[in-house]
Amino acid sequence: MSEREKRATAPGEPAEAETGQSLRELLDVLDLEPIEVNIFRGRSPDGGPQRIFGGQVAGQALVAAGRTVPEDRFVHSLHAYFIRPGDPSVPIVYEVDRVRDGRSFTTRRVTAIQHGKAIFTLSASFHHVEPGLSHQMPMPEVPAPEELPTMRDRLFHAFGKVPRFATWHPIEMRPVGPLSFEVQQDRSLSSTENLVWLKVGGRLPDDPLLQVCLMTYASDMTLLDTVLIAHGRSFSGISMASLDHAMWFHRPFRADEWLLYAQETPVSHGARGLARGLVYTRSGELVCSVVQEGLIRVLDEEDGS
Repeated sequence: MSEREKRATAPGEPAEAETGQSLRELLDVLDLEPIEVNIFRGRSPDGGPQRIFGGQVAGQALVAAGRTVPEDRFVHSLHAYFIRPGDPSVPIVYEVDRVRDGRSFTTRRVTAIQHGKAIFTLSASFHHVEPGLSHQMPMPEVPAPEELPTMRDRLFHAFGKVPRFATWHPIEMRPVGPLSFEVQQDRSLSSTENLVWLKVGGRLPDDPLLQVCLMTYASDMTLLDTVLIAHGRSFSGISMASLDHAMWFHRPFRADEWLLYAQETPVSHGARGLARGLVYTRSGELVCSVVQEGLIRVLDEEDGS
């Protein structure tokens, strides 16, 4: 067992040093290497999942796109497809297509390549700031994050240790409602909603693109859990993978300050589940909208209903 894994499973440890180390490594992973005009190379973090986490490749692709765009234009939307599982043992090459440079909008298309094949594609649009009409849906009424136990605390209370999937990233999460394994134990807790406070553990540089890239990274962590919670299921006996992912960024925000990720699932059918989320600041500003469809195959004897 590595020193990181020992720290991650230690009872009662706050894991501040580990979170700081994870954040430094993630920032390094997002700092892509330029190898030619419009071509970048990225790597995966040491000790991560056995296949590349979808939020990582999405965040890296957005970094690649953003580095070809003028600084006065900010990303307002992205649309992505997960094509093949990524291999964390080899680098990822990101090729950027400069689709359009207009007076108000800039469009980029990014292809992530491993072993000579596309594993992921992303289209992103950038827009310079201008005035306009403004309204938003109100933020749900929820307890403040300080009033809630961390996800690590809840996992440790349930399993006597913190599983590895909750330790290899620097995202702090405080779920408002039940986790998927809790719903599986008591299906009366099932719900089509999944509310989670989250933030990056540690202070980030004052870079608007980096804030958006880290929210893109974090947005892939709990969306498909929402589908499982609706069906009273956990990961046991389930095969899951992100299929496509879309985000719209409405206002500036900081990913190192608490954000409420208000998620819901309107439908699942045919081994695919749809989930969507609204991201709010503590003050109630709606800063981001997310939609994702994922593959959710039931492998055991249960029917997933």
